Amino acid sequence: MIQIKKTPMDLIDDIYSLAYWMTGSEKASEELVSCTYLNTNLEAPETEVIRTFRECYMDTYGQQTQLSIDDPNGSTRGVFDSFKAWAADIKLSVLLSELTGLKHNQIAEVIGKPVDTVRLWLFWGRKFLLNDHLLKASA
Repeated sequence: MIQIKKTPMDLIDDIYSLAYWMTGSEKASEELVSCTYLNTNLEAPETEVIRTFRECYMDTYGQQTQLSIDDPNGSTRGVFDSFKAWAADIKLSVLLSELTGLKHNQIAEVIGKPVDTVRLWLFWGRKFLLNDHLLKASA
């Protein structure tokens, strides 16, 4: 089977779609695409470009993820900050699978987690996103 490798410029539509689904805003999507391509080598492989997108997203919006959960103390430090990043990674995993068609091992490489973790995230992430529950990860 012949696999056609996508160049970073071939991925621009996929990156924009990911950005829009992650942020829900055209302006934020354009900013994320710009940030991604400013920090990407034009010879980089597909997973490296998407990893750069993830880093740009986390730097800009990752700690502002909205969750349907309330902190009883009114703070969003510690566990809640890591939970927000976790929720964003789960949503990104599902979107990478559904929008870009990346395989589980490629998603694991982008996210930096084991393949079994990604498979678990995909299983539960699809259910949560379908029900619009818990993983409301938009900026």
